[in-house]
Amino acid sequence: MTTPDQTTVWTIIVGLAIGSYALRFVFIGFVGDRPLPPWLLRHLRYTAVAILPALIAPLVMWPTVTEGQPDLPRMASAVVALSVGLITKNVLAAIFAGAGTLYGLLYLVG
Repeated sequence: MTTPDQTTVWTIIVGLAIGSYALRFVFIGFVGDRPLPPWLLRHLRYTAVAILPALIAPLVMWPTVTEGQPDLPRMASAVVALSVGLITKNVLAAIFAGAGTLYGLLYLVG
């Protein structure tokens, strides 16, 4: 794999910063003083719920550490976190249970 040059890296960083700022400004600057339509509010409710699974799923299914092969500690911690989350309806309990399972199994299995 080749390393990108500094100009490419900084162009991407600046582009992402401008895009992130523009996306936030649309809601805060342009729409901030008006009520949002009910259909948009209904869809925005699910944004926070979708972020954690979108961040975690690739790390569970295709972990870089194992060169993309799923392994027992990550799968078990995902199942434990999902189960605890469904049973307790508590996000922090699910996160800590999954993290504890992951680190415990990594310690035991190696």
